[in-house]
Amino acid sequence: MDNQILLNILYDYYGDLLTNKQKQYFKDYYFDNLSLSEISESYNISRNAVHKSLKEISEKLYYYEDKLKLYEKNNKIKKIINNLDDNLKKQILELI
Repeated sequence: MDNQILLNILYDYYGDLLTNKQKQYFKDYYFDNLSLSEISESYNISRNAVHKSLKEISEKLYYYEDKLKLYEKNNKIKKIINNLDDNLKKQILELI
């Protein structure tokens, strides 16, 4: 899986664990597709500081997944549900 896609997925799971500043940098870079220079100008910080923050954010997201494994567990649950009969599958999907 592409690293950027995985980071976006992990952000969905663990984004609330980041600081507001980290969330904004992440959104600007990955969602709004702003360059490091554009982000640095917006917040009046160096381009290197933005790069360092984004690296720290991605490391945190991978760390959270490594410890909590919410994304991995969710994928396992989906595979189990897909192997159930249709009636039971429908009932479970309505609950989640």
